[in-house]
Amino acid sequence: MVQYQEQRESFFPTPEVSGRAVRTEQLWQEFFSDPSQWWDNRFIKKSPKYPDFRHKSTHEGLWIEGWLNPSWVKEKMAPMAFGQIQSGGGFGGWLPNSFCNIDNVNKLCQEGQLKEAVDMVELMVQRNIQAPINAYICLLKACARRKDLTEGNRVHALIVQSGLESDIFLGKSLVDMYAKCGSVLDARKVFDTMTEHNIFSWTAIISAYANNGQCEEAIKLFQQMQQTAGIVPDKVAFVVVLNACARVAALEQGKQLHSDIITSGFESDVVIGNTLVHMYAKCGCIEHARQVFDKMSERDVVSWSAMIAGYGQNGLVKEALALYEQMTQEGVHPDNVTYVILLKACTSIAALEWGKQLHFDIIRSGFESDVIVRNTLLDMYAKCGCIQRAREVFDKMSKRDVVSWNSMIAGYVKWGCIEDAREIFNEMNERDVVSWNAMIAGYAQQGLGKEALALYEQMKQEGMRTDDVTFVGLLKACASIAALEKGKQLHSHIIKSGFESDVILGSALVDMYARCGCIEEAREVFNNMNKRDLVSWNGMIAGYTQHGLGREALALYEQMKQEDVQPDKVTYVSLLKACATVAALEQGQQLHSEIIKSGYQLDVVIGNTLVDMYAKCGCLEHARWVFNKTRERDVVSWNAMIAGYAHLGLGKPALALYEQMKQEGVKPDDVTYILLLKACASIAALEQGKQLHAHIIKSGFELNVTVNSSLVNMYAKCGSMEHARQVFNNIYERDVVSWNAMLAGYAQQGLGKEAITLLEQMQREGTKPNDVTYVSILSACSHCGLVDEGRHLFDSMCKEHGVPTHHGSLCLHG
Repeated sequence: MVQYQEQRESFFPTPEVSGRAVRTEQLWQEFFSDPSQWWDNRFIKKSPKYPDFRHKSTHEGLWIEGWLNPSWVKEKMAPMAFGQIQSGGGFGGWLPNSFCNIDNVNKLCQEGQLKEAVDMVELMVQRNIQAPINAYICLLKACARRKDLTEGNRVHALIVQSGLESDIFLGKSLVDMYAKCGSVLDARKVFDTMTEHNIFSWTAIISAYANNGQCEEAIKLFQQMQQTAGIVPDKVAFVVVLNACARVAALEQGKQLHSDIITSGFESDVVIGNTLVHMYAKCGCIEHARQVFDKMSERDVVSWSAMIAGYGQNGLVKEALALYEQMTQEGVHPDNVTYVILLKACTSIAALEWGKQLHFDIIRSGFESDVIVRNTLLDMYAKCGCIQRAREVFDKMSKRDVVSWNSMIAGYVKWGCIEDAREIFNEMNERDVVSWNAMIAGYAQQGLGKEALALYEQMKQEGMRTDDVTFVGLLKACASIAALEKGKQLHSHIIKSGFESDVILGSALVDMYARCGCIEEAREVFNNMNKRDLVSWNGMIAGYTQHGLGREALALYEQMKQEDVQPDKVTYVSLLKACATVAALEQGQQLHSEIIKSGYQLDVVIGNTLVDMYAKCGCLEHARWVFNKTRERDVVSWNAMIAGYAHLGLGKPALALYEQMKQEGVKPDDVTYILLLKACASIAALEQGKQLHAHIIKSGFELNVTVNSSLVNMYAKCGSMEHARQVFNNIYERDVVSWNAMLAGYAQQGLGKEAITLLEQMQREGTKPNDVTYVSILSACSHCGLVDEGRHLFDSMCKEHGVPTHHGSLCLHG
């Protein structure tokens, strides 16, 4: 139409037409003088009415076939054919008309050639050809999908260079790209520089914060959008901010949003309804979630899954399964997500039978081949202790991913099947860091620290990068075998890797140093921690307690209270043990009072530790009162009370308690028998000791070395050396404690020669004596007048084993 008008006016020239012709000639002169000031639109124009070239500043247009063009224009362009302008003036090499269009950009992006696609658009910009906005949007979406911030920055620079940074749609796409690449700061910069905002740009920046863990800021921005910008939220905006509320359990803000949704008329929308259910459930307000669910006029499978997930996340597994039954009765077919949610709910409470029923339903529904469903099934069986069924699921999987392998390894590790776990690990073609971490943690849990550390060396050799979880497992491995030097090396690696500020690693370091006997280093790490959680405090308190530093543990607890850190069950157990080590009865009573206020008094572990604390502080009445008040007593409870009596030499009450224990049907363990034998020894109760011996044989503890050593000690202290020797001779693998028990018996009975003969036998069999051995043998010599023999043995021991001289002096002169 424009060209037709120009043609008509050329036959009937008017002053106006003549003026336009002059201006056109001037524009062409400017064009050929500096083509870089003109946009080349020939590749993107969709109609002849659009100019071939447009000035970047004045936006005036030129048509190559324009009727007002001076004749010299065609002559000047003729040698150049159909071309493209280079920045800096002049024309460059010619490209085909189809060089850069949205289809080509899309194709390159889909083929994974993002850099090549950006190169294509960059070449256009360099040659002053304006690329279509859709091409930039396509590139930004591809950058976001691949989280490629480098290419995203290039595209942003091209947009600015092309003068398109004010475009509202490109601005929204830039915000979205930066957010998905994890650069919220850049996303906010783009948003703040945008001259105009709409609901789409606001939703993009709110999503940026929400999806990058800054949910509080996302909620604030949503409120700013409503109150300051006056923009009415749409459905997408509500869904984004509701999910943000769910992530940080912002219940009050969620309720306000619910009210806004009702006002906006979105309440009946199924997606909004599903998100409201999710938000309320995540905030722990399961009743509100159910009210929203019940009021929904339309429910899809996502609605049911969201409500089932809410019940599962809040520990209401029975309600989740009941809703599943209702769902199927109403003819709604569960999908793979529904089954994954239900299986996880069963796993959380080890509901194996329900899990098995779900497995049947999964097979019937045809989801058994779904990899995610199968992985969750495998995990459910493994965590519920049905490791054989887990293996069956694993073996039947036609396609396994790394999660499948890792779940099987974790299952074996959980139940102590470390060799089976290693077998699976060795079969893996591709391992990730989770695979290595699970195996290292498994070795550490089993006390196989050397194997864990060897696996770490292999991990490094294979070029696998470690993370914070790796180091936690390795530190536990070092702690399990007191590998202090290796622990120090790991500490150095942790600092170099930038994990020093990690609170979990800090706690693991405290534990490692404490268990390796370096309590000062443990405290130094503890003091240097920028942030300490309850685990950190518990680790340091436990470290002091384990080293008998009860006063230091109690002092640290006072500091913990001053910093407003609330204790838990683990804290109280360590503190009560600390009180027991230093007989701090008053502090123990104060702790008991705190425990009652905290609601832990009914906990069986707390009860057992209280009994032990009172008994070791010599307050047996309080110990017995706590014992009697304990509702659910296990064998440890009985052992704690029996130990209290036995340690104070009160054999009769200890034996009486054992009778009560049997009447209540509690089965004794090896510790029970060791304590009872000590009680018999303290009052020379030979007959009761013999009865206990008979019970020990029936219970299958006759091969237990510690139990046998206690039997030897009991018989010896009761004066029955024949029985003591008989038990001693029947011990399959004797340790130094067994030998010492027999030697002590001879010493008590004044049988010096027999003691000397036994010591010689002990040395022949390769058992290295310790301080207790020497005290016993020298005491035996002293009691029966074998002073010369005693001095000879003493001198010999000093030469061979470097025994401190004060032991010999005390025994030979005592």
